[in-house]
Amino acid sequence: MTTTELYPPIEPHRSGRLEVGDGHRLYWEECGNPDGKPVVFVHGGPGGGSGPVHRRFFDPARYRIVLFDQRGCGRSTPHASAADADLSSNTTWHLVADLERLRVARGIERWQVFGGSWGSTLALAYAQTHPDVVTELVLRGIFTLRRSELDWYYNGGAANLAPQWWERFEAPLRARFGDLPAGFDRIAGYHELLADPDPAVHRPAGVAWTTWEAATSTLEFSQALVDEFSDPAFALAFARIENHYFVHGGWLAEGQLIAGVDAIRSIPAVIVQGRYDLPCPARTAWDLHRAWPQADLRLVQAGHAATEPAIAAELVRATDSFA
Repeated sequence: MTTTELYPPIEPHRSGRLEVGDGHRLYWEECGNPDGKPVVFVHGGPGGGSGPVHRRFFDPARYRIVLFDQRGCGRSTPHASAADADLSSNTTWHLVADLERLRVARGIERWQVFGGSWGSTLALAYAQTHPDVVTELVLRGIFTLRRSELDWYYNGGAANLAPQWWERFEAPLRARFGDLPAGFDRIAGYHELLADPDPAVHRPAGVAWTTWEAATSTLEFSQALVDEFSDPAFALAFARIENHYFVHGGWLAEGQLIAGVDAIRSIPAVIVQGRYDLPCPARTAWDLHRAWPQADLRLVQAGHAATEPAIAAELVRATDSFA
């Protein structure tokens, strides 16, 4: 991966923890121009956390850049990798409420919302709930948690394009369940493995779930990304949170985020989508654009990752145009 299309690295000038209830404390930080245009970066996963590269999609001279880690991941506490992790108060609607708490706590009247992959899901849910506080939307790798999207990636469709990594993904399931029958729901199977109290079960399951995503998220395979996603604590939190959301369909009605575009139709928006995105195929972005033709859809020759050159260039072009 390359990051030459992004702005140079910067450090936060403020950071802290926000109490959001249910025992959760969210890490947040601000960088860029304190008097600039407010923007919030909504990370993916769910459970991916934010990082230094995410500050770099915005001109630091013109943007007041807010990053945060969603419940259970990154530098937020409690962490979903803990033995006693309780995800009952970690849902899409808890996160929508957290975003709004963060905006109010930071004294921001309105802000741009930037999110990719799961971040596009949460950005859409937030904007449809609070359209009056969103100035623009920049969305990448659209994911709306429809059952067809989940089945494509976790129940066999994407396996045809990455069979060696699919074999590794299925290995913990086969160790527990034997030969997987037709119609076996791998998301439900992993739910059992990731909740198992035995580290010999949940740790390899976490790594297999998470590295499947890392191995298939870039157009050209990135061993560095797989290695990064193999960290046991990161992998377990990421896998547990993602799987928790997917088992519950994101607490969304089927097709809810596409059906709900009337609430955000007037918000200026750019959608950047890789044509060869395996985790979040372009079909979903196209379906969203068909329902919301006012949004500017930009299909590029890339996979899923925001740092792939073609995607990064379009994302920066979008934030520059809104600055």
